Amino acid sequence: MTLTVEATTLKVQLQLADGWFTACDLNALSPGRGAAALLPDGRQVALFRDRADRLYAIDNRDPFTGAAVLSRGLTGTHEGRPFVASPLLKQRFDLASGECLDDETVRVTAYEVRAA
Repeated sequence: MTLTVEATTLKVQLQLADGWFTACDLNALSPGRGAAALLPDGRQVALFRDRADRLYAIDNRDPFTGAAVLSRGLTGTHEGRPFVASPLLKQRFDLASGECLDDETVRVTAYEVRAA
């Protein structure tokens, strides 16, 4: 039996102020795991692909600690909302909106994302 890597030309793109930015190949994202990408302005974004192939992108910087670690967090759902839990202090951030599920006064930027 021979296994081959799935080949696709789809790219993960984020909507930034000046247009769509290509972050990576879609195949670079494993369902249920995050990946970090560097934006043109030097900030980092955390990219996620869930098991239903939905894509999410939020700031990678944890606002509680200042560390760029959200891409390394554990993903899950709470009341139907997909989230990532920071690997440091465990606060959960909604992947669609960036809202902190544990402190409504805190949020990270959420980006519009597509595979094109």
